[in-house]
Amino acid sequence: MERLRFASVWLGGCAGCHMSFLDLDEFLLDLAGRVEVVYSPIADLKTYPENVDLCLVEGAICNVDHVELAHQIRARTKIVVSFGDCAVTANVPAMRNVLGAKNADNVLQRAYVEAAEANPVKPALDGVLPPLLPKVVPLHQLIKVDHCLPGCPPPADRIKALLLHLLDAAPALSGSQLKFG
Repeated sequence: MERLRFASVWLGGCAGCHMSFLDLDEFLLDLAGRVEVVYSPIADLKTYPENVDLCLVEGAICNVDHVELAHQIRARTKIVVSFGDCAVTANVPAMRNVLGAKNADNVLQRAYVEAAEANPVKPALDGVLPPLLPKVVPLHQLIKVDHCLPGCPPPADRIKALLLHLLDAAPALSGSQLKFG
């Protein structure tokens, strides 16, 4: 039996969803027998591959690199899952949106100048930081998403339920399995 080509991606967020994914414990061994991991922050691959069957996307769209990767994911993946509250709603990364139209400049000023203990300078060289978007958005505002898995982070049992739904056509998530926060 051919194994499903599986990917996970970490965009703007804290990596908590991937930590929760690792809490799948022994189910990870079952999953490893059924999928081929072709892209993941854990594997540190640099290029998103073609012909991916399933991708869990953690995090909000915050910068131009996220936009490019999200479009590659949609073009190269059969099933895209918005993985966690940051991907589903933009959640905490979107807090900078309240800073107004110049929020990207304000965030860089705060992070690299005001909060710096040494060498308070905003990075100015091209390619040092990907340009921030004027507004942080959830994944579905940029690309079509096939499933949403809310939670901050989604608990391991909820991740397992979604994976079993997609792998084995187990019952879809409902009720408390679709809880935010």
